[in-house]
Amino acid sequence: GETQVANRSFLFDPRGRIVTTYDKIHMFDVDLPNGERYRESRAFAAGCRAVLADLPWGRLGLSVCYDIRFPHLYRSLAKAGADFLTVPAAFTKVTGEAHWHILLRARAIETGCFVFAPAQTGTHVGDGRKTYGHSLIVGPWGEILADAGTDVGFITADIDTALIAQARGQVPALTHDVDYAVPMAAQE
Repeated sequence: GETQVANRSFLFDPRGRIVTTYDKIHMFDVDLPNGERYRESRAFAAGCRAVLADLPWGRLGLSVCYDIRFPHLYRSLAKAGADFLTVPAAFTKVTGEAHWHILLRARAIETGCFVFAPAQTGTHVGDGRKTYGHSLIVGPWGEILADAGTDVGFITADIDTALIAQARGQVPALTHDVDYAVPMAAQE
């Protein structure tokens, strides 16, 4: 068969050495009503593990783009000790306008984590696909701390790690969470 590559996120230390990598788990395969088709699984092999890395300030959970639509991944990362989450992405303009801010804020609120979401922006050469942009930094209470809009560049924010415990203390959903067995409805 054809060799596939991974859609991989890298974490580097201050000296430029690779600390860890994360391979995107959820492939975006869809046929849209407007005729657009996306088949990430044709080019990329899906990853099979969640990844946490220790930083001087706390633990970082890694993810990529479409993974943001699977809240159980982020909940698992937070339960395993993540304080920060990364979500590098290339959302299309249409889905970005509708969902990007909401999904990132929801993941921050659900986990009590800071979310760092660098995002591609602009029109792709060749296929003309438009990406939404709006690199974001979101606080654990769901507040947007920085938004790059559609500009190319970088964003910064002051990060107070005490806000993680504060948010989780005010809404202790991680400690109240349970796994649910969902039986099939009885057939009559």
